[in-house]
Amino acid sequence: MKFSTAASALFAVASSVSTTYGFTPSSSLSSFTSSRNIAAPRLSDPTLHSHRQSSATALRMSAASLSVGVVGATGAVGKEIVGCLEKRSFPVGSLRIFGSERSAGREVDTQFGKVTVELFGEEAARECDVVFLAVDGDFSLAHAENICAGDDGAVVIDNSSAFRYKEGIPLVVPEINAETTKGKKLIANPNCTTAIGLMAIWPLHKLFGLKKMLMSTYQAASGAGQPGMDELKAGTLSVLNGERDVAENKIFAHPLPFNVIPHIDNFQDNGYTKEEMKVTWETRKICGLADDFPVSCTAVRIPTARAHSENIVALFDKPVDVAAARKALAEQPGVKLVDDPENLKYPMPITATGQYDVEVGRLRECIAFDNALEFFVCGDQLLRGAALNAVIVAEAMVENGALKAKATA
Repeated sequence: MKFSTAASALFAVASSVSTTYGFTPSSSLSSFTSSRNIAAPRLSDPTLHSHRQSSATALRMSAASLSVGVVGATGAVGKEIVGCLEKRSFPVGSLRIFGSERSAGREVDTQFGKVTVELFGEEAARECDVVFLAVDGDFSLAHAENICAGDDGAVVIDNSSAFRYKEGIPLVVPEINAETTKGKKLIANPNCTTAIGLMAIWPLHKLFGLKKMLMSTYQAASGAGQPGMDELKAGTLSVLNGERDVAENKIFAHPLPFNVIPHIDNFQDNGYTKEEMKVTWETRKICGLADDFPVSCTAVRIPTARAHSENIVALFDKPVDVAAARKALAEQPGVKLVDDPENLKYPMPITATGQYDVEVGRLRECIAFDNALEFFVCGDQLLRGAALNAVIVAEAMVENGALKAKATA
């Protein structure tokens, strides 16, 4: 009974956090939206970092109001996109939400007023200045290029995997390569695991010159959407209540409660999973590294709710200095240095959930390799790994002139 009560309390807290940050995780998560086998060739709390708030306010005041569309806004990532647009003071003149026949006609309360969900149509989406796609890869493949086609098309920021590896389409973590969006109408958002890890890697790469990277991930159930989270919750309760010795599994390859599963997405011919290869392919493209740059990842599903964690071993060309690395991470926008072992302060999913910043800690010189650092990273999958990254991409495009309000007759 004590275990059952504790489990119920745990998931009550998780539900409370979900309400606080305005999301209900669903199967529309970007990292699990496409089954296609593609072969590859900043803020932690809106009340903190006032200088960044000032930048957001300045963005709204300096930019013309934009017509913004969100496709899939009733799903987990889509809800977070709307939330980020509200909290970051993006220059929204009007907000249009597009959905399926099932969602059309519903009213959604936003800080921009009540918005009625419209049935998606390409022509209607093209009327917007920018459209965020929080849908699966097949939908994006069918519609994204049509929405942005021509001078009168909208800028499209796509959260699926559909265009990440296509030549000529920028794959963007804005703190790293926002300049690649100039003159572009279609932008790809990276996989959540890559986006979270590169926030920590990039300032260290600039400082010491990345030579190789090894990553092990500890990925939450939310990567499989709401069904994955539901299976974890129900399975955990069934075991603790004594109903089953081992939980049932339909979403994951094996029972997730009280277990870890070293298998996310399909296995590839080289023995890696596609999730693991995404980290390799996307790190190379985003950071402008060689096509054969050595990046290796092992991706593991663990029984936590929402935030992903990563242990990273980074080898560098130059000798490393832990103090200089710590300073670079502390000064990096979008990163929160949580590295105080004496006081038991380090990155954890429970503290990273719902936060804009990626937590980085356990920073130390690696004793297994020369010129290497090892550290631990936690980040909210739906925010830094999807919605927040997409909105900051749009902000960067406003700043560099790639996203403007259309001229009216």
